[in-house]
Amino acid sequence: MASVRIICPNGHLGFAPLKPESFEIGVAARPDFIAADSGSDDIGPVPLGSDTCASPQAWQRHDLEAMLLAARRIGVPMIIGSAGDTGTNSRVDLYVGMIKDIAAQHGLAPFRLGYFYSEVDKERVRRAIRGGDAVEGLDGRPALSESELDATDRIVAMAGVHPFMKLLDMGADVIIGGRSSDCAIFAAAALHKGCKEADAYYLGKVLECASFCAEPYGAKETVLGAIDGEGVTVTAMHPGQRCTIASVAGHAMYERSSPFFEHFVGGHLDMTHCHYEQVDPRTTRVTGQVYAPAPRVRVKLEGSGKVGERYVGLAAIRDPYTIAHVDEVIAWAKAQAAERFGDKPYELHYSVYGRNGVMGDMEPVKTPAHELLIMVQGVAPTAEMAEEVCITGTRQLFYARLPEVKGTAGGVAFPLDEVLHASAGYRWTLNHTLAVDDPMELFPVHMVQVAG
Repeated sequence: MASVRIICPNGHLGFAPLKPESFEIGVAARPDFIAADSGSDDIGPVPLGSDTCASPQAWQRHDLEAMLLAARRIGVPMIIGSAGDTGTNSRVDLYVGMIKDIAAQHGLAPFRLGYFYSEVDKERVRRAIRGGDAVEGLDGRPALSESELDATDRIVAMAGVHPFMKLLDMGADVIIGGRSSDCAIFAAAALHKGCKEADAYYLGKVLECASFCAEPYGAKETVLGAIDGEGVTVTAMHPGQRCTIASVAGHAMYERSSPFFEHFVGGHLDMTHCHYEQVDPRTTRVTGQVYAPAPRVRVKLEGSGKVGERYVGLAAIRDPYTIAHVDEVIAWAKAQAAERFGDKPYELHYSVYGRNGVMGDMEPVKTPAHELLIMVQGVAPTAEMAEEVCITGTRQLFYARLPEVKGTAGGVAFPLDEVLHASAGYRWTLNHTLAVDDPMELFPVHMVQVAG
């Protein structure tokens, strides 16, 4: 009967360093694979559009080094998906280079390094649009238009299990993947071992965020997932954590509109009738999951396009009267910017922290605060204009004309005299799916020999 044991030390490799104690406990359990996801669109569209990392390279290298040395020591494959936060080609190359450097630094015995790319040429997408094969929108988006495609700077496709399994079949000891479905990273290893699709994909679903499926909360701790012919088990490696029925079942609700379905290239996982059983104080078993193949293979595309250069300003308010009229204050500042810049292309955004800065209009608590912080973002085609837009939108908060105010000192304080140059502004342009005849079409694979 097919079985597999996989440890995951970090739910987003490099976003914060893994914790060595629980990782070494996991390695001592002799897993068949060591695997982790390194990407997320939670970080927003900037890293994808600008082709940069959201995480420090020192933290990424820390995790890659720990995983590589452990995997080579116990002789098991190491798998990474969505390299460098976004899985773009340059991020894959960055990780491949790090693996080679680490191998050389530690004098590792030769091993086979497999990797694949996920970037998609815009003309491939354009051919689908013009050929009448709609690039369908997700989460209520309309089908992709050519104008929105033209506004896109970079596209990645989200791989399923297929390129990972191809590289495992080719004998890869280490795999660095482009943009990937979180669960596919782990499911591919289980499928390679002959496990059933339903168990493989559930194993991937529960392992994707590492110790987020355990309690009490503790990020970046290692968990061990296993398939043993009687369902999926998941065990916390940190001595102070437990994978309980509540924590494992609760993870099915994490970051999703429905706790019952996990979608990926080629199908979806139905968790409607999952049964959870506490095996021991730190382990939960899951059964009842069902795999449902898709009638046609569609691959998710993520795209990002640049809006403009960006500056950020900060303004603090303690005066009760100004707080009570903060919307009028912001309206005044916006009006002054409109008077200054007219029809020139620019954007001015205000986030009011202490009122609804986090949730915006969805904020249910309306209690007035005794102080507020306003974050102002100015976006424009050039850095010079963006800076002036942001200065105007920030300083004019100080000069707002409010009824019944006789003083001339203003009701706003500036924590910083200057506005700050931030990363360029980007927006999501693609959250769509593209039909393919071959699930490997968008994911070219490569293999090299690495000798330390």
